[in-house]
Amino acid sequence: MEKFLRRYLACVLAALVLSACAGIKVPNTPRNTGNFSVAEKSEKVSFIDTKALAEFEAEAEPVYRLGEGDHLSLQVWNRPELSGKHVLGPDGHITIPLIGPQKLLAMTREEAAGSIKVKLNEYYTSPIVDLGVDQYQANRVTVLGRVLTPGILQFDKPPVLLDVLARAGSMPVLDKQATLTRVAVFRGREKIIWIDLKALFSRGDLAYNIRLKPNDLVYIPDSSDTTVYVMGAVAKPGAYRLTPNMSYLDALAQAGGPNEDAETKEISLYRPGRDAVQKIPFASLLSDSKHVNYALEEGDIIYVPKHGLAEVGYVLRQLLPGLSFMTFGAAAATARK
Repeated sequence: MEKFLRRYLACVLAALVLSACAGIKVPNTPRNTGNFSVAEKSEKVSFIDTKALAEFEAEAEPVYRLGEGDHLSLQVWNRPELSGKHVLGPDGHITIPLIGPQKLLAMTREEAAGSIKVKLNEYYTSPIVDLGVDQYQANRVTVLGRVLTPGILQFDKPPVLLDVLARAGSMPVLDKQATLTRVAVFRGREKIIWIDLKALFSRGDLAYNIRLKPNDLVYIPDSSDTTVYVMGAVAKPGAYRLTPNMSYLDALAQAGGPNEDAETKEISLYRPGRDAVQKIPFASLLSDSKHVNYALEEGDIIYVPKHGLAEVGYVLRQLLPGLSFMTFGAAAATARK
């Protein structure tokens, strides 16, 4: 009887969900207005200049700072009960007997040892504390695209771009018709930069061999790939391959849609190649009253702002066809209406 009731309730809930979904009509055919037209592949991509590269490049740290996942070795002389191995947790803490959780995130080894010693001074006279790093895990860079070993790569220090490309196995040309010409670096949810690999490889211009920051994402497409971008408050921000008749809603869906922090009334579609922007309330996609499910073009950016942003701003370093450098945020210039 209990199993029967469970099955009955499940069927009723499924019927209610299906009836609710049937009442929502989403336009399937992309609509085109003004600067937003049928998708066309651009043969030209503009790249960031060396001056902007220098602003984007991470500063070289003279000393290593502890980060999430680092394997640490704590030695308190003549106190074996306090000594041992630790892994720095996601919250930046390790737990030491007697003194409890200690936050060591972003400290140098000397600073961390000093902080632990200060706490131990409350219980011991002049304790001698040494802290070593057995495994460096904080300098992580994620690599995606046409590489032999995509995924998360670990480095002992913040790597330069060539370090990442060499480790990922992207140097060999697997297909003569699909040579490496460019690479995108994503920094957080709101920064993208395109780097000209021809200038780095062919001309040997080391200005393009920038130093990366921990948690940067490096994306290496084929020269034939066409790409659009979904950034901001979405589940999976990043670059997505442009497919024939790909629409605004298609790209947003691939990125997992707006997350719980999103301000869905002000979602914007940017077209850098034409210096155009269209603001699209998410609710309008679920209504027949407005047809705004535009077709996308190469280089388009969908940006979903967070709650509390009165205006969605953006800065384009070069207003040229193709995406070169972009920073979103409330502190940037106001988007054209």
